[in-house]
Amino acid sequence: MKSQIAHLWADHKLLFLGFVVAVFLTVMFAVRMTVFLVYWSDPTHRYQPLEPWMTPRYIANSYQVETDAVLEMIGIDAPNRMHPTLDWIARTNGRSTAALIADLTRQLDARAIAKP
Repeated sequence: MKSQIAHLWADHKLLFLGFVVAVFLTVMFAVRMTVFLVYWSDPTHRYQPLEPWMTPRYIANSYQVETDAVLEMIGIDAPNRMHPTLDWIARTNGRSTAALIADLTRQLDARAIAKP
């Protein structure tokens, strides 16, 4: 008498593999979502002072604004690479990192004040 898994493997390989992949992806995304929720629910990660290593997406999450709004404040349409840092963006656009951070901090502060 075969076990159920052995039966599925012997008679339904493609279906079994599809199920295993679906379970793996579900677990992977559940873990990723949990890590994201735990990290951003920590108040120490909110409204952090801007630093050169930060990305527009990280800043958007920290300041609770849309990533596109941060990109607009920086003055770029879309990132040229996957996760550009403020340092990389400043160097690419011929600006100093300190000037970019000061300008972005001023805009984020103005946005926070204007929020109802």
